[in-house]
Amino acid sequence: QVQLLESGGGLVQAGGSLKLSCAASGRTLSNYAVAWFRQAPGLERKFVTTITRSGGTTNYADSVKGRFTISRDNTNNMVYLQMNSLKPEDTAVYYCAAGPSYSSIAGTYNYWGQGTQVTVSS
Repeated sequence: QVQLLESGGGLVQAGGSLKLSCAASGRTLSNYAVAWFRQAPGLERKFVTTITRSGGTTNYADSVKGRFTISRDNTNNMVYLQMNSLKPEDTAVYYCAAGPSYSSIAGTYNYWGQGTQVTVSS
């Protein structure tokens, strides 16, 4: 079992930045690919970005490419999401997820955090 806890969300103006953190406990996070998903009110959960176990390869949704950066620190069981040039449409609850496969599909991830709210004002 892996327990995931997100932090770092908040309210920011458009054009601003936030850095989300995902702390893992239980099994070592280096055994898993990790992804970030987000869910806006009334909408389905959507893929944001993912990173391989080693951190050597990443993938991003087109909507965040060039603005968001995922990274990981396997020594400290942490994954991060640096979000720059934030837009109001980035407003959502952001979830960290871990699983055996490097994928953009939510169903392939076994472990999920409780989410952290990001609100971008215009």
